[in-house]
Amino acid sequence: MAQVTEYVVVVGATGAFGTVMVERFLARGLGVIAVARSAATLEALAAKHPGLIACAADIAHDASIAAIRAALPGPVRMVVHGPGVSVGGGVLNISTAALVDAVNIKVGGLLRLVRAVDGHLRPNSRLVAIGGHYGFEPTAYAAAAGVANAALVNVVRQLSLAYGERGITAHLVAPGPADTERLHRVAADRARLQNTTVDVVLAGMLDESSIHAFTEPGQVAWALEILLAPEASAMTGSTLMLDAGRRRGLP
Repeated sequence: MAQVTEYVVVVGATGAFGTVMVERFLARGLGVIAVARSAATLEALAAKHPGLIACAADIAHDASIAAIRAALPGPVRMVVHGPGVSVGGGVLNISTAALVDAVNIKVGGLLRLVRAVDGHLRPNSRLVAIGGHYGFEPTAYAAAAGVANAALVNVVRQLSLAYGERGITAHLVAPGPADTERLHRVAADRARLQNTTVDVVLAGMLDESSIHAFTEPGQVAWALEILLAPEASAMTGSTLMLDAGRRRGLP
């Protein structure tokens, strides 16, 4: 096996999106530092991928900075910040604490991740946040995702400006709803509010897409592989929309 010379740090590595990302990066010969809160789920992931470096850390707390930094064995080619946040409810019933927690995990977590790896970044390194469709197309039923992901748009742009002098770029990837366990929790919450069934809510979500599809984890991993190319530096500060034709607004 070829010697690993560059690494990718994936926060949220044990989730539906993260596990696919890990597989893709390892297949490209990159080292992967997998970050998640649960040591048990990380152990299960590492058992499937012996070359994986597992790092149990809660990105919602500053202690994660030292934990991630200590796990880094070499230059960082890319960081991917993709933790999930609790559903929380809609704008009329979400607790303010849940909303603050979501912003802390998404925005505060991204800043903690970047600060942890800063000394290992090189020209052409990539800082990537996984945002979401609801950050651009607000809905009354997904307050946490909408507010936290909208904030990520601004923070990614700020990072692109701050790191540009070093030749390091920042990017936001914004998937549409994906057919995951989390989506079904969102649908169940919306169904209760609308006094309908989960199947009806899911069908309505599919109809929001011009191709009547949910985004797949493999499609998000594909976008991250694109960002590894040197030519991707032209996209710094911008958003890759992977919403399956849900976005209505301009630009």
